[in-house]
Formats: sequence, structure tokens, C-alpha cells
Amino acid sequence: MTVIALSSARRPALAASVCLLSFTAFWMAQRAADVSMIDLMVYRAEGETVRAGADLYAMRATRANLPTTYPPFAALLFTPLTLLGVPEMRALATAGNLLLLVAFVYLSLRLTHPQTDRRSATLWVAAAAVWCEPVWTTLRYGQINLLLAVAVLWDITRREGHRWAGVGIGCAAAVKLTPALFALFLLIAGLVRARREGWNPWLRRAATALAAFLGTTLAAAAVLPYDSRRYWTGTVFAAGRVGHAEDTANQSLRGILARLLHTPDPGLWWVVAAALVAAAGLAVSVGAAVRGDRARAVVACAATALLISPVSWSHHWVWCVPMVLLLAARGSKVWATAAGLVFCSYALWWVPHGPGRLELAQNSGQMVLSALYSLTSATVLVMLWRMNRTVSGCSAPPGAAHRSAPLRALCTSRWGRPL
Repeated sequence: MTVIALSSARRPALAASVCLLSFTAFWMAQRAADVSMIDLMVYRAEGETVRAGADLYAMRATRANLPTTYPPFAALLFTPLTLLGVPEMRALATAGNLLLLVAFVYLSLRLTHPQTDRRSATLWVAAAAVWCEPVWTTLRYGQINLLLAVAVLWDITRREGHRWAGVGIGCAAAVKLTPALFALFLLIAGLVRARREGWNPWLRRAATALAAFLGTTLAAAAVLPYDSRRYWTGTVFAAGRVGHAEDTANQSLRGILARLLHTPDPGLWWVVAAALVAAAGLAVSVGAAVRGDRARAVVACAATALLISPVSWSHHWVWCVPMVLLLAARGSKVWATAAGLVFCSYALWWVPHGPGRLELAQNSGQMVLSALYSLTSATVLVMLWRMNRTVSGCSAPPGAAHRSAPLRALCTSRWGRPL
């Protein structure tokens, strides 16, 4: 994804035309590539299994013999897919994902560029973002990454005290566990704020997220008791069900270590590395949040979640959109361009991969190419940490006149509350 000149956002008709042309070309390119949308077919098979009352976690779908890996609540959501024919389902999923991309870009701009005319800027950025590898692959497989990302960002960008804030994160975590780190982030940041001001909206948001997660999970358990018991007592711990750790597409720390150590199971090395990165990433995220910088906090939390997850396929990295926009917003145009090029380069597919577990024999150069997403994300986390350290005690929103503003104004967050 390239960095778009947001000053061009004042031409809505041109922006709409370019976005429509880009989406049309993208749709044609995907059809010409005869994309399988294999994950969408797995979702449909999960819905059929639920309707048939069969064993959800014994099911294998498509010629690739793929298993169910999501919590039972996700399978319940997939049952409407069984009411459509396969061609209609694929077309609807593609159109829906393109609309979700527009919503995701809009929310990302709301987070990172609050003063920008988001209506036109959204179309310019979406026209470019659709070609980055994580988005391309999301639509190629018919994945739900954009839906979950929109649910999380919708939550995070709500005003403080919004009654539904937290529901999106809780429901997203009930579908796929990775977004649960956002709830933990809200809880820790809320507890830090509670030391100064008592009960606060962040704690309420974290509590709402937990309630939404438990509510949807218990509802799924009531409908699918056997599958729920099987998932939460065993399947949830079976990281191997998702795929081989060393696969090039796995851009998490576990994938990097598997390729680096030439082993399908990095074991304790990954556990230690994930724990350290989780602690450091949450510290950066919470530190940015309590200083009133919601954009930095969200990007740091998303990067941390993707790094520490046992498997973060390349299509999970749709969070590159707010990441690149944040770098652009903070004056790091060179870094924003570099990050955009990484996610648009498809470089991780330049190395040997596929059947035969070729990734276990990668050389050093190939390992670097197959770790670019994680390396970029780690670099961004370090940059965000350094931004936190440049502020002593409290911070003002970007552009504030630090020398002339009174101390009280300097210690006011973007939500308008004293820190």
C-alpha cells in the first residue's frame, strides 16, 4: 500500500471514480486468477455441519482437508452461507469485503487523521489499499479479517461513555481469539487511569467487551454444547490444527522462530519471546493511551497481537492500513512509504514455499524476506516506544504549543479528560 497525498481528498467525484475503477480492476484480476476462496468454503462447510448436527471439530472441508479452527460461535454465524449457492456466496463475500475495506479505511483515518476530510480521503486510500498483499489475500481466501478489524476499530473510535463501546471487541474475540488482546489493553489502561480518577470509561469498555464475549460464547454453548466443550477444553490449545508453524504465510514470532531454527516446533523459544513481546507491546500501547494518543495505542496493540499469536497468516495483517496511515500522520513519510512498500511487495512469496515444507531449509536472505511483516511491525513498535519516551509525564495532542500552553492543558487527553 502506498502513502496517499491526503490533500487530494477535496475531489470527491474523482476519488469515487478512481476507487470504483480500482475495485473493478481488482475484481477482474481476482476472477482472472481463478481464486478459490477456500476459507469461505470452509466457513460454509462449518455452517452445514451445524445445521446437520454433526461433530464440528471432526469436520474436514474442501480437497485440502481443512479443519474447523474458530470457536463455536463463529460456526453459528456461518450458517446463513448455506442458504446461498456457491457463485452467489463468492460474489456477495467479495462485494462485502470491498465495502468493509472502505469502512476500515474510514475508521483508520478517523483514528489517525481526525482533521482530514475523510469522505474523499477514504476512497483514495481504499483504491490503493485493495492491492496490498494482506487485503488481496483476504479477498482471495474469502476471509473475515476485515469484518473483525472493523468491529474492533468501531469500538475503539467510539466516544467515551458510549453505551455499546466494547461490544465489537467482545464479539470479535468470540469469533476469533486474537482481538481479545484489545480487551486486555483496555483493562490495563483503565486500571492505570483508575489510580488517578477511579472508575472510568475504559474499565467500562473492557467490562462490556468481556460481557459480550461471555454472552456470545454461552449462547453458542447452549446451541452447541458438545462442540463448545470440546473446543474450550482441548481444541483451543491445538495450535497445530491451524497449519504448519514454519509456513511462509505465518508472519508471527512463532513462524519466524520455526524458520530460523529449522524446526516445525520452536517450543519454549516461542513462549519466552511471545511473553516478552506481549509485555513490551502492551506497555507501549498503554503508555500511549494514558498520554491521550489513541492512534498509537491501537496500532501498538494490533501489532503486538499479530506478533504473539501462534499463527498470524499474511492476510491477518490488514492492520497494515492504520499502521501506514499513522506513520504518515506523525511526519514519518519515509517510514510510511517503506512500510507501504513492504505490504505491497508480496516479498514473502518470493522464497521457496509450499508442499515439502521447503521453509525449513531457507537461507538467511530468504528468512529475512519471509519475516518482513513481523520485522516491520517490530520496528513500528520501537518507534512508538520512542515517541512515548519523548514525552515526560504527560503529552498534548500533536501540534500543541508546548512552551506557551499552561501545564493543565498539556496534561489533557484527546478525550478531554485530565490524565
